[in-house]
Amino acid sequence: MTIKKLFEMKQIKKYLALLPLFALGLTGCKKALDLVPYNSVAIEEAFSTPAKCLASLYGVYDAAQSGAYIDGSIRGYPFGAANIEQGDCRGEDVINIAAFFQITYQATYNANSANCVGHWNSLYALINRANVSIDGFRQAGSSGVLSTAVAAQYEAECRFLRALSHHELMVMWARPYRENPNGIGVPYRDFAVKLPADVELVRTLPRSIADTVYKRMLRDLDYAEINLPVQFSGNDRSVRASRAAAIALKMRIKLHMGDWAGVITEGNKLIPAVINPLNPSSVVSPIGPWSLTPAPDGPFANNISSESIFSVRNNNIDNTGVNGALAAMLGAANLGARGLVAVSPIIWNNPGWLCDDLRRSLLYVSGINANNGTSIFTTKYRDYVNRGDFAPQIRYAEVLLMQAEAEQRNSGSVSTRALDLLNTVRNRSLATPAAQQYVVGNFATPTDLIRAILLERRIEFLLEGKRWGDISRLSQDAAFTTNGIPAKAINGASGAAIYNCGGAYTPGQAGIAYSDFRFLWPIPAEEIIQNPVVTQNPGY
Repeated sequence: MTIKKLFEMKQIKKYLALLPLFALGLTGCKKALDLVPYNSVAIEEAFSTPAKCLASLYGVYDAAQSGAYIDGSIRGYPFGAANIEQGDCRGEDVINIAAFFQITYQATYNANSANCVGHWNSLYALINRANVSIDGFRQAGSSGVLSTAVAAQYEAECRFLRALSHHELMVMWARPYRENPNGIGVPYRDFAVKLPADVELVRTLPRSIADTVYKRMLRDLDYAEINLPVQFSGNDRSVRASRAAAIALKMRIKLHMGDWAGVITEGNKLIPAVINPLNPSSVVSPIGPWSLTPAPDGPFANNISSESIFSVRNNNIDNTGVNGALAAMLGAANLGARGLVAVSPIIWNNPGWLCDDLRRSLLYVSGINANNGTSIFTTKYRDYVNRGDFAPQIRYAEVLLMQAEAEQRNSGSVSTRALDLLNTVRNRSLATPAAQQYVVGNFATPTDLIRAILLERRIEFLLEGKRWGDISRLSQDAAFTTNGIPAKAINGASGAAIYNCGGAYTPGQAGIAYSDFRFLWPIPAEEIIQNPVVTQNPGY
């Protein structure tokens, strides 16, 4: 049976949608799935020369940037914009101006909801492209098309993206690892879907337990660390996986596991033993080298900065469109955006965020929202015309704050190392760092310092999609004061009066308990239909 014939079989049509369109990878064009025969370019042909191998690799990165929405349009799934927008809108630190993202927070999804289905499908499509390419690169390496080292490097880049994708699936569709390492996770796919037999294998693949998924992600990243280059040059510097990216992703995964010692071991590879918090940009990674930019807007003023360890590329000819691009969705309407997602006074008014913090003036602006009201919007994403802002996934600031948290959790007293790491990130944005930086006396207990680190994460990564990951992993943590999804400003809340640095603000929407089934998204209905051994999340 040919793949083209298999495509016509309705009962497995969805899995064939995961097959890599190598014709697209070679031409750089995006075409509707039903317009390009799957056998238009043989898989063997796609890896027959070094140039075609590289084009296939870029095709995997392209799948990370943009996957098809349910109507066939491009919306930035999974990592070109969608994970950032969904990750913040599921939390309390943004206001959903229009109803578009309100269902994301209230979790009123069902198993056929577009955003839920689009995110799941695009993640597994990316995983399958990575798996097919891994097989191709191995063959190219053994046949002499690629050198052994280059074949291993290309495989490492794919394994990095495979780990990144599986972790996103775990955060959105599975209970946190720390609740129960033996709890149910997601199907872990480390094989390519290329032939009818592969499709049948997918259809009988159950959800793995969480610990299995996490161990396989770390195995992928261990391989990636060994085989990735220290750094790429030129325009590829921040958009291809480097050794530091693999290490940093291991830190993130171990943070979710509660493996504090493991986070520290990995972080020590990227952070010098001696740091000067009063000179943040002097803290330079031994691998890379990566460092904080002198000003907090540096990573956004320049897509390829010393701080941007890994981002997903967008540009004027290949971006996630007006219905997905970061600048379009998260920017002010009067600046050329749609004004759909604003900063919430819950974080803006938080007394722990100093009023003269430079991030307030350099990265945010008062503007007009989609309802013609006044809100505060981010200017992290500024290309309202060409939508060429990269989607930041890993910054050096995250490396420092992950290490700070792990150092403090691994210490029985207030850790000066954790304090220095926290201050390194925070001091960059302070008006008078020497006078305003934290000192040991500011923290009565180690938990107080952990809470300060977690608050700094909220401030530093606001509108970078990190909030839901923290809500998920911390919802039963003693240092996290909310058991579940925190209360949020009402949909569409706006007006200059609600923004008052250091002032009080009462959220209008009640939070959602950790025990509520809506804490997890539903597995898409088509997945359950096509793969009967995949169990649905409770409540759906």
